[in-house]
Amino acid sequence: MKIISMSMDSWIQRAALMLLGLVIVAPFFGWTASIVGYAEPLENAAKMTGATDAAMNLNPGVLPDYTVGGFSGPIGTLISAGVGTVLTLIVAFGAGRLLES
Repeated sequence: MKIISMSMDSWIQRAALMLLGLVIVAPFFGWTASIVGYAEPLENAAKMTGATDAAMNLNPGVLPDYTVGGFSGPIGTLISAGVGTVLTLIVAFGAGRLLES
C-alpha cells in the first residue's frame, strides 16, 4: 500500500507543477492572442448575426474577459488563471470526495 501512496504523491506533485506552469504562461497566451487579433468564435458569430446589439449583460461573470479589476492586462490574467485553477481544483476534489463516499 505504501508504494501506491508514494506514486500517488509523485503524480500529484507533477500535476501541481504542470498546472503552476500553465498558470504562469497564461499571460503570454493572452498577449499573443491580442497580437494576432484572436477573438472568441462565439463572439464573432454573435457580431456577424447582429445578436450583440440585442444582448443584455445580466452577469458579467466572476472574472470577465480573464481580468481582475485594478490590475494591468498580464497581471490580471495571471491572477485570473490562478483563481480559476484553484476553484476548479476545489470543485474536482470535492466531487472526488463525494464519489468516494
